[in-house]
Amino acid sequence: MEERKYTIHDFDEYIRQGEPDKVEKTYLWRTAIGLQQVDGLKPSDFLVEKVKENIDGIISIDEIRHQLKTYYQSKVNREPNDDETEEADRVSANIAKLLSTDNLNFSVFGYRQVHRNIFEGVFKFAGKIREFDITKKEWVLRGDTVNYMYAADLHLALEYDIEQERQFNYGGLTTDEIIKHICKFVANLWQIHAFAEGNTRTTAVFTIQYLRSIGFDVNNDVFAENSWYFRNALVRYVYKNRKGVQPEPIFLERFFRNLLLGEHNELKNRYMIINPPEEWKMKNTPEQVPEQVPEQVPEQAGNLFRTDNKNIMRLVMAIGINQMSVKEMMDGVGLKQRPNFLEYSLNPSLKEGFVKMLYPDKPNHPRQKYLLTVKGLGVYNDYKNN
Repeated sequence: MEERKYTIHDFDEYIRQGEPDKVEKTYLWRTAIGLQQVDGLKPSDFLVEKVKENIDGIISIDEIRHQLKTYYQSKVNREPNDDETEEADRVSANIAKLLSTDNLNFSVFGYRQVHRNIFEGVFKFAGKIREFDITKKEWVLRGDTVNYMYAADLHLALEYDIEQERQFNYGGLTTDEIIKHICKFVANLWQIHAFAEGNTRTTAVFTIQYLRSIGFDVNNDVFAENSWYFRNALVRYVYKNRKGVQPEPIFLERFFRNLLLGEHNELKNRYMIINPPEEWKMKNTPEQVPEQVPEQVPEQAGNLFRTDNKNIMRLVMAIGINQMSVKEMMDGVGLKQRPNFLEYSLNPSLKEGFVKMLYPDKPNHPRQKYLLTVKGLGVYNDYKNN
């Protein structure tokens, strides 16, 4: 059987067309499929064609999921790699479904629900916390394993990490400090390894959803193109041994700086291997050289902490660390016309993730206030400090 040659650039034609809805769907599917590289899985030609139909508006994601189930149930002659291909296809479609919405339950139940929704119909233990201890030989550790959490402690560990993050105050943090903290939270959550399989893909999807909830529209190719790097960077972030190897945050921080700041740090797996050959070692000079992209396909990743909209910036600086009503914000920016303020200042700030409602589920709450998101706080603190 001829090896599939799919790459995430198979859908570049839709980005070239520039239609917003198609571009958004394209990045969604590239991320969903790209995350399968964590376990070396590749999609089928059948899924690729169905994805194109979805991007063109012919069928929905739910229809793709149904057709995949029928397709694999009806196959009479199974190929040697069909189990892996079916996992890649069905998990990709499930992730696409999840990422097409902004719903996030930031809790242990919500984290388990992400695993359940991703691996529904693939793993019998989807959404279930593992009941046994595990080790995994890692290429980047030359066969050694990370010390994962013991099975008996998994639920408490998840509760602790998620609750600590829920209560964390980003108030005085610069963008650099915000990224360092996010890396620490994600790495600690991943090290728990709550499930028998699928931990990295679950952590990635949960992270994307969480970043969206705090203001970051991470709809680009950093996860899609670097999912294996993401996993190895998590490994190196938490790994230490008795021979003097210590946790190394820089690799994961480079990943998130590319994701959130639009930097072009070179993400190479060989840099992370323990005691690498000389030619594999990470260079000491900063690596800010843009990676090559297909001709005429625009890079979508940019600095998500920045805005060229002066009205948004003025509102961010007026709110600061406070919670304000519409009238208080209008006074802060020196405007008197409410309709103009809503159209040109508040609504764009909400849409672009710099400002959020105190009561998001009740927009017309009589005591509604507005405050900065984590993204907005990063912009505020950077501007104030510099």
